[in-house]
Amino acid sequence: MTLKKYLSLMIIATLVCWATFIFVLNTINPEITNFLGFLFFYASLFLAVSGTASILGFVIRFWLLRQKLAFYSVKTAFRQAFLFGVLIILSLIFLANNLFTWTNIIFIVIILSLLEFFFISYKRNNV
Repeated sequence: MTLKKYLSLMIIATLVCWATFIFVLNTINPEITNFLGFLFFYASLFLAVSGTASILGFVIRFWLLRQKLAFYSVKTAFRQAFLFGVLIILSLIFLANNLFTWTNIIFIVIILSLLEFFFISYKRNNV
């Protein structure tokens, strides 16, 4: 897949995810919904945030910083966007359940950072 096709597909998919999130936001009432409504809310938001962060991360890495080959920039941007999406969704879930404290968020950031460091070191060991 070429870089142009990847970016076009990623932008279209991200726009569809944002449209889905807005649809879920306007149609689901959080006071009367069940687990499935919350699942749609968090899943659509996760995909939209991850897609947006992936596109922005790639643009910053590849076009502004002129780093490496496109494949490595795409791979790194997607992995970090996934972890950023996890951080956002976990923060919102904690906030909804009155568990949002700075210590919990710092703990999650530390875990996600260690996971990122593991991926970086795993990549270097296998190359």
